[in-house]
Amino acid sequence: MQSSSSSFSSLNKSGGIGVGRRSVYVGLLVILLPVFFPNLFSPLSHASPSIFSEWNAPKSRHLPLLEGALQRQTSYEEQSDLWTPLANQGWKPCDVSSHVAEKARICPGISGRRTESAKNGVAVAKILNATLVIPYLEVNPVWQDSSSFTDIFDVDHFIDVLKDEISIVKQLPKAYSWSTREYYATAIRATRIKTAPVHASANWYLENVLPVMQSYGIAAIAPFSHRLAFDNMPMDIQRLRCKVNFQALAFVPHVKTLGDALVNRLRYPSRKSSVVSTEYLEETSDERHKQGSGKFVVLHLRFDKDMAAHSACDFGGGKAEKLALAKYRQVIWQGRVLNSQFTDEELRNQGRCPLTPEEIGLLLAALGFDNSTRLYLASHKVYGGEARISTLRNLFPLMEDKKSLASTEERAKIKGKASLLAAVDYYVSMHSDIFISASPGNMHNALVGHRTYENLKTIRPNMALLGQLFLNKSMGWSEFQQAVRDGHRTRQGQIRIKKEKQSIYTYPAPDCMCRA
Repeated sequence: MQSSSSSFSSLNKSGGIGVGRRSVYVGLLVILLPVFFPNLFSPLSHASPSIFSEWNAPKSRHLPLLEGALQRQTSYEEQSDLWTPLANQGWKPCDVSSHVAEKARICPGISGRRTESAKNGVAVAKILNATLVIPYLEVNPVWQDSSSFTDIFDVDHFIDVLKDEISIVKQLPKAYSWSTREYYATAIRATRIKTAPVHASANWYLENVLPVMQSYGIAAIAPFSHRLAFDNMPMDIQRLRCKVNFQALAFVPHVKTLGDALVNRLRYPSRKSSVVSTEYLEETSDERHKQGSGKFVVLHLRFDKDMAAHSACDFGGGKAEKLALAKYRQVIWQGRVLNSQFTDEELRNQGRCPLTPEEIGLLLAALGFDNSTRLYLASHKVYGGEARISTLRNLFPLMEDKKSLASTEERAKIKGKASLLAAVDYYVSMHSDIFISASPGNMHNALVGHRTYENLKTIRPNMALLGQLFLNKSMGWSEFQQAVRDGHRTRQGQIRIKKEKQSIYTYPAPDCMCRA
């Protein structure tokens, strides 16, 4: 589970061994090498494997379905329908023309990994008639990523897009350095407000933050993530948030350059990398081959150790895996995972188990994607490494990721930086023909909203349906395929109107989108 903390602050403008024994040692060394150096034994893996992976690989949990999927055939009509872009749904992005704001106070510093802090921070600055200081991001305790806001986002673009809405400065003026945490160390400074409720109203900020700003010239709100309501906000504030999310937040040039290179290589691969097998090509008509030509799917495979442990589900790794995840769960969350109170069957019936690489592969196959589909894998570390990914790769041999598509030199600027790695994946995802996430989460929600805004095809897995289907061990491939298709006909990017308390960044209609 990825965690982040955030804040928002404001200022006022003012010897010899025998051959036999040596052989024994050499044999023992060979046996133990995978235990101590697992990465050396996963040459095809694009993610770090867990300790149980290659030498205790989990077996297929859905072998009959897997066999049916490997023999699948998709008609020309099905392929055509699958790759057809979404039709016009009668909605378009609203006009977010700038409204010149009177500039009075300065509001510096949001910190937090999530971009929602930045989006809501701009909105709060507007409410307080303040100037925003470019956010400071704390080192994430899970990923240990020290990337700053300026490392991830194009700050000049950010400032330029919002220049007629609020005033933005890149650094906190030295005159106000006395208000920083570094100045006060661990002391609680008078300018810090830590009582902001989740989903606070605009009036809360006017009543509780504005007086502090007027007294000290600066106020710091920490934590800040999710501290601004999505409901009962003035329309100009809502439209400003839309403008920040869909226009102002752009990645730094080197992320876009790498992203463009990856997209180009996915759309126009060399003939060598695009050929699945001679036998397959001989069986494929020219017209059918053109259906997926130049197109690709992005799969966000959200299956890391945190996700697996927090779900409390059984993923087929046997007793060793169950014990490892239970121990990890206890150390990280200390008994606060409520899911552990339910059986695996109960969790799957409720749709609360993340899809494994095998299961997401079966879903894609059932939807009609064949083995000529170019699949881009967007993920950080896959729990189980190549041992878990191998089944998915068997179903979709043209599977790529950052490491397979880009050289070490090209990836140098993002190496070891989780935020930048995710930024590249996000960029590629926004340029894909189809996006699908194995399980709901922050990136899933952000991309679903952004692609809805752009009217792009996005498949949302029906988790409860899939959980129930995978529990049915007597179901054959044809029945499974039909159930999957029926259950996903209205889950491919259709507009969903935002309900109360839902995020406008995930459900942009009607706050960010207007009737065409």
